[in-house]
Amino acid sequence: MPETPTVTSKRWLPTPAFWLIIVCGIAFIERLLTFFLYQSVSYSDTPSYRRLAESVLAGFASYDGTRTPGYPVFLALVGNDQRVWLAQLTLGFITTVLMFYIGWKLTDKAWFGGIVALAHTLNLSQLFFESNLLTESLTTFLMVLTMAEIFTWLKFPKTRTVWLAFGLGLVSTVTLLVRPLFIYLPFLVIFVLVIISRRASIPIGSSRSEDASKNRHILTWRAAIAFMVPVILLLGGWVTFIHTRFNEWSLTTMTGYHLVQHTGSYFEYVPDEYASVRDTYIKYRDAQIAKYGTQTNAIWDAIPEMSQVSGYSFYALSRVLTRISIQLILEHPFLYLKNAISGWWMFWRIPVYWSADGLRFSWMASGITPIIQIERAAIFFINLIFIFFSLLFTITEIISTIRHKPSWLNFRATHPIMYNFSWLLLANIWIASVLQTLLDHGDNPRFLVPLQSLVLMWVVIFTVQLVINTPTRRKKAV
Repeated sequence: MPETPTVTSKRWLPTPAFWLIIVCGIAFIERLLTFFLYQSVSYSDTPSYRRLAESVLAGFASYDGTRTPGYPVFLALVGNDQRVWLAQLTLGFITTVLMFYIGWKLTDKAWFGGIVALAHTLNLSQLFFESNLLTESLTTFLMVLTMAEIFTWLKFPKTRTVWLAFGLGLVSTVTLLVRPLFIYLPFLVIFVLVIISRRASIPIGSSRSEDASKNRHILTWRAAIAFMVPVILLLGGWVTFIHTRFNEWSLTTMTGYHLVQHTGSYFEYVPDEYASVRDTYIKYRDAQIAKYGTQTNAIWDAIPEMSQVSGYSFYALSRVLTRISIQLILEHPFLYLKNAISGWWMFWRIPVYWSADGLRFSWMASGITPIIQIERAAIFFINLIFIFFSLLFTITEIISTIRHKPSWLNFRATHPIMYNFSWLLLANIWIASVLQTLLDHGDNPRFLVPLQSLVLMWVVIFTVQLVINTPTRRKKAV
């Protein structure tokens, strides 16, 4: 009998196009449902942004400097609330695609890109913020776009041109002009371009001397200038505007009011020289505590009377409160640190800003609420994982560098781009977490929103490397 030929069947594997279609399909349907079932929502901050947007349209003639110009300019360019809502939903969709791109190219695994993209787009906190007339969605888009540009610089040497350098300088600076917390971002980016990109370019096993000629071309002087041009023009121009108009070297005219969010809890220590300011604030603070159990945001109700009894203008009062707060912080550092630690912990809580009244069908609220609570618990657990393992990762990497031995999670040699990008994510998140609590003690959880998906990405990267490297370590042990 003739032999029956063997038929070899190839197992079908999902292609990058397949994953991209899945991600884009879910993201689009999700936002389409949001458009038909929800509506744009205004919050207490929204009117001030709208007022400043009108000032932008009038040529900044009456711009009061209370906020950086990023979001007001965005509102002025886009138009009414409905258009802003649609624009933010669109930016949310693009952010999802950028997350897919980073995850896919970072690991050369489309499924990895799919996981991080879906983790972003299925996060109801992110989705609902796209409907809120607040800065978070625009900031998230700009932050992820900045990370995508840096990753492209690290991954693809041919893209290291003056145009990409200019784009990095532009986007990172616009990000901080939308959200002043990210004042450090352009400087972190240039550090990455100069330092980390050099390390990423050196082939495994080659010496620095062998690659010295290549390293000189990682960041040319033209690219460095191209990066700095938008930073100097936009950031320098804005700081100069604030100084010229309000006689302050700052990003906004609100520094003193933000610091009182910290020092207001022990305002009794303010000297008698400022008795009228002190006593008035304490009155509003105690009323706020009696009503809400916290002094947070009492300053915003107290400002009119504080100005009236002290004779200080709005801007002069902010400068005075800055001096008072700095003095209190220096004299009572432990009280300040107590508030700072509390604010840092609050940063990791998961805020979901949404309105049941914004639903077109009120009965949907009963189904959405438990989903939000489950998601919040899951993401908070992931945040705890990030805190613990990022500290562990940092400590072990420092020790391994000192001892000149590979660390227990040794993927610096096997995946240098992933290794450097992981450090970038880690540094970005930790700097923001510390800086936000040093400058303000208010609605701290909101500051994490633009970085939350990057936290999830870091945890996924770490988990994948942990799974991949565990069998290798076992084999070596045997």
